[in-house]
Amino acid sequence: MSIMNERTRYRALIVQRRLTHYRVAFFEALRKELRERDCELKLVYGQPAPSEGGKDDSGTLSWGEGLETRYFFGERICWQPFGHKLAEVDIAVLSSENKLIYNLIAQYLYKRQRLALWGHGGNLQADANSLRERYKRVATKRADWWFGYTNISVPLIEQSGFPRERITVLDNAIDTVELSNMVGGVKQEALRQLREELGLKSENVGIYIGSFYAEKRIQFMLDAVARIHHRMPDFEFLIVGSGSEKHLVDQFCAKHTWAKYLGVRKGQAKADVLALAKVMINPGVVGLNILDSFVAGVPMITTSCRGHGPEIAYLTNGENGLMTTTSLDDYVEAVSKLLADESAIELLTIGCKTSAQKYTVGNMARKFADGVLRCLELPTLRGR
Repeated sequence: MSIMNERTRYRALIVQRRLTHYRVAFFEALRKELRERDCELKLVYGQPAPSEGGKDDSGTLSWGEGLETRYFFGERICWQPFGHKLAEVDIAVLSSENKLIYNLIAQYLYKRQRLALWGHGGNLQADANSLRERYKRVATKRADWWFGYTNISVPLIEQSGFPRERITVLDNAIDTVELSNMVGGVKQEALRQLREELGLKSENVGIYIGSFYAEKRIQFMLDAVARIHHRMPDFEFLIVGSGSEKHLVDQFCAKHTWAKYLGVRKGQAKADVLALAKVMINPGVVGLNILDSFVAGVPMITTSCRGHGPEIAYLTNGENGLMTTTSLDDYVEAVSKLLADESAIELLTIGCKTSAQKYTVGNMARKFADGVLRCLELPTLRGR
């Protein structure tokens, strides 16, 4: 029997501009968590913008509902009317995106329902006095509750005048259970064969897994590993991924036999190559890929460059990874020093595995459900 057949005490609605595949596990976990607290979850989601069609990252949920979606002015405006759904629920959670103009109608005209916003709360790299950021600060206050991605989100939300006691920090995560199971299932014989196949001769192996684009600082990464290899001749480097700067990787690997480009690896193949590495080289922007580092127990070394995602808050320097300045010298020194210190790697590996237990979809769902119920228990904030 469907868990939606019985009338619950509360009904919650989440509106998503589009549904990505990496959010499906979270919504399933949240639906179950809320049901156990006598709250029914409804989800409505729209269609990706034309420019997002090539990403091939859309998800589906049998119990979710589609939403009319239109884009205007070069996709800077998105129209998704969901007012007909608000009458059915006690609380609605909306994505905090400037382009979602129907949010304003809900925020200002619909007073019976509690209304929460979900997002980062601002842009760390943007001009705080820009029209876009001033608009966001005004919109930020028109809510009864806020769900922030990470601890970094809190000051961005608070600077609009929104009260801290009505902010839930979710610790944004994606489902890592599959990768965790695959990492745990890595076979030593398979690793031996893979090492032989790749021609690896050393245990001092670094890895990069991700996209190849400017913000990832691919050229910086390649310059860094070249200097690391010069200092440590047994250092070898695995590169996994693809993107617009793939030509830089191809050219580099053609000149350096100790650097191996492996293309895109998923599933068990991804877990296997992670098991070959001691460190994760990622001098560019960090996002949810930090969870790969934690789950695999392979410490990430990044830099204090601009543009990191909110998940950079999960990295505690010296405990579960390293962050250096943006100086090439500093980065090379940090990686080289770490590779030469097995005890330091072991400590960071322990920190990674501890963090992997904290940043999970299950924990995120529990925190989200806590916030939903707490918001419903308190008087409305927008009505004051």
